[in-house]
This record gives sequence, C-alpha cells and structure tokens, in this order.
Amino acid sequence: MNPYYYPYYRTTSWGDILTLLQQSLYAEEMVCSMSSELFHIPETKDLKGNAEMHKHLVPASYHRVTTVGCARRLVNGEQRQSIIATLAACIVNAENEDKKVREGLNTMEENAGPEYKAFISLIIRWQNQAENYLSQAKAALRTMGVTFPSAGSGPENGEYNLY
Repeated sequence: MNPYYYPYYRTTSWGDILTLLQQSLYAEEMVCSMSSELFHIPETKDLKGNAEMHKHLVPASYHRVTTVGCARRLVNGEQRQSIIATLAACIVNAENEDKKVREGLNTMEENAGPEYKAFISLIIRWQNQAENYLSQAKAALRTMGVTFPSAGSGPENGEYNLY
C-alpha cells in the first residue's frame, strides 16, 4: 500500500472542515484589522496589551492560514497523511497562540479608556468566534479519526511549535 494514501479520510467531508476553518480565519481577519487599527488612533496607539497581543496574533493567523490551505488541498483530492498531520499541528499551535491573544485582549480592555471599551469588547467577540470555529473544526476532525498532538509535547521554553 502506498504510504501517502489513506482512503479512510477520502470518505469524510473535508468541505465541512474547510468551511469551519475559513470561518475561523474570517473572524481572525476582523481581530487583526480592528486591533491593528488601534495603533493608528492617537489615544490607543500605545494601549497596554496590544503590542504584546500582536506577538501571538501574528503566529495564530499564520497557523489558521495554514489550516485553510491544508483543508483546501484535501478538498481538492490530495490525500497524504503529512497534510493531515500539518493541519492537526497547526490547529493546536493556533489554539496555544489564542490563549496569549486572549490575555492581551483582556489587558487591553482593562486599560482602554471608556470610549474604546465597546470597540475592544467587539474585538473579543470576534476572537471568541475565531476560537469557536477552530474548536468545531477540531471536534469534527476527531470524529473523522484525526488525532492531535498533546499540549506540552514540544521542547521550546515550555511551549511547542509542531512544524
């Protein structure tokens, strides 16, 4: 048997996974757009938590983009296990970065002036959506038999990057 061919995955709906991941990425786009805008408003350009949050938002976005690319390849008929492993690893990596993004958003909300609290609250709602759709995709993949690396499985400073 060809080691790159896994017929089990062929019988599942990669299209549904792609849709969930695209929705997560869309929400992430809104988080990126809105939080980056704060750097260009004089009253919020130095808002505590924003720069720190972006240190994790950038890799979280990268991992979401990668998951969408993997899912799109699977929808289009590619069937290598390495694509599925990449997809699973990037979901876990995005989840880990999301934790730090959330910490930064909470710091921003605590430190924002009253006129910006509703705006930051909206960013947090978009972040909730990004995380929710990613979680739904992960759950759906588990029902398809996809396994995920466990937290703490990597070597770098107590964190891990699975690529």
